[in-house]
Amino acid sequence: MQVRVSQTLKAGGLDAELLNALAHPDPTVRLAAARLCGALRMTDSLPWLAEMLSDSRPRVWEAAVRALGDLGGRRAVDALLAAVDRIPQHRLAIELARAASDMDIEALMREPASVQAAVVTVLACGLRHDTLRVGPLSAIAQDRRWPSRVRAAACRSLAMIGDPATSVAVSRVAADPDAAVSSAANKAQRRFKAAAQGGRA
Repeated sequence: MQVRVSQTLKAGGLDAELLNALAHPDPTVRLAAARLCGALRMTDSLPWLAEMLSDSRPRVWEAAVRALGDLGGRRAVDALLAAVDRIPQHRLAIELARAASDMDIEALMREPASVQAAVVTVLACGLRHDTLRVGPLSAIAQDRRWPSRVRAAACRSLAMIGDPATSVAVSRVAADPDAAVSSAANKAQRRFKAAAQGGRA
């Protein structure tokens, strides 16, 4: 259905009008255009959506963030992370979880561009319930060479994934001298225990 609609728009030259609408002076028009481009997976809209991440209207840039999540792919991931200092962490993690492929996540975890990018990537793993990343996340949580924020995010991510096997790794940092890490680890442990008790009920 989405492909047919996109083809119809292109055949009628309406795709160009939709792209132009992304730069319309009326923020309501920009917002609607961003939503449509995301829903129709219009990859040609990506540069305009990336620019909209700097829009002063919260609803407009939020629509652009969502649309980039809809588009997915490496270019969308790069656009989202280029705005890591402007987009609230939780929103960015949600859309990164939607936009990134397994290969993207692996590359971002291996070489994060910044501490904030590392935090968001780690949280995206949890939101994706990415069991393939349980090992690396457990290692990050325990490795004091990683910044506190990244280690705490790894604990939160492991709790979201909910794999009982990770409770051992989390328990090792429950008494960590870093308060943020130990707090996140203890919260994760409580979540594991609650899940285990629910499973026995």
